[in-house]
Amino acid sequence: MPLGLIALALGAFGIGLTEFVIMGLLPEVAADFGVSEAAAGWLISGYALSVVVGALVLTAATTQLPRKPVLLSLVVLFIIGNVITALADDYGVAMIGRIVAALSHGAFFGIGSVVAASLVAPEKKAGAIAIMFTGLTAANVFGVPFGTFLGQSFGWRSTFWVISAIGVLAFVGIAALVPKLHSPEEKVSIRGELAAFRSGQVWLSLIVTVLGFGGMFGAFTYIAYTLTEVSGFAAGAVPWLLVLFGAGLVIGNWLGGRFADRSIDGTLLVFIGALVVILALFALFATSGIATIIGLFLMGGFGFGTVPGLQARTMNYAGDAPTLASGANIGAFNVGNALGAWAGGLGIAAGLGYTSPIWIGAIITAAALLVMAIAAASARRETATQPLADTVAAN
Repeated sequence: MPLGLIALALGAFGIGLTEFVIMGLLPEVAADFGVSEAAAGWLISGYALSVVVGALVLTAATTQLPRKPVLLSLVVLFIIGNVITALADDYGVAMIGRIVAALSHGAFFGIGSVVAASLVAPEKKAGAIAIMFTGLTAANVFGVPFGTFLGQSFGWRSTFWVISAIGVLAFVGIAALVPKLHSPEEKVSIRGELAAFRSGQVWLSLIVTVLGFGGMFGAFTYIAYTLTEVSGFAAGAVPWLLVLFGAGLVIGNWLGGRFADRSIDGTLLVFIGALVVILALFALFATSGIATIIGLFLMGGFGFGTVPGLQARTMNYAGDAPTLASGANIGAFNVGNALGAWAGGLGIAAGLGYTSPIWIGAIITAAALLVMAIAAASARRETATQPLADTVAAN
């Protein structure tokens, strides 16, 4: 395995940590700045929206630049954002820090996916992307609980200082271990990158990403309420149950990458279909503690197991200009997060109970499965007609 993948995974670990750890520190942050927890929650929402902007704007702005220096610059931006957050003396400055850090997120994963895929043989691209995303999943399993404990014990700012230090380590690792890529003769224009969006398959892949992740996060956003109000777990058990969910993310990410290297569309159809069934069963049996534990683990596994395949599929159909399409897919994940959280909240607000977000997530995921089936069937038709078209052209 190329060591550069480890350096990219470390960068992904730091970015995943800064995105998710604040969820466990909102009470401390709100108290420190004297704002409501709802206002503090905008430090999460503002981050997610900025990820989408960064994924598109920064990726587009850097398409003609060598990829390794761009990655290093994005890590520097990430470090600066977290240092600003750690030093913030009021809520507004903290928000600026979150936005600055978030701008690097989408572009890093978008460009990093292209770089990771270039470090291995073509038939191992999805697996390489999965290795990089292992850093993101590990952040959920190990980093978030530790970061929350650190912030609660030594002040929430200490967590962001540690995240900044992780960013420095990632910078050193990428500088030392990732080879130079994207030589001047390989440069592509922004017009060339935009040409990737002429592909209907790219758009179908992005829609599947939005709906597939939207379904999972629609269920996950309000999972703490489901665990305590429906499943009967004590509030103190929630962090450990979330670690179980994170373990599912890690295993699902690894398996999804392995299987996607054999068949991307087949893997996505199986994983998304399984996720629909799991969410429906989870909602049905949420009053059972054992069923909830199993459902939580499987939801994370099959939900995140789609990530390597979706990223690789988007890049494959983008052809020779995968960078902007890759960044757009990272943005699509975050659009899905926002969609799922909004839709799940509607269910609760309508008085449908704390299992309603899971049911809504199942419905959204079923829509993703339908779109994926259409995309796979269309791709098969295109493949079947291509040899005939080549024969006609040759004659």
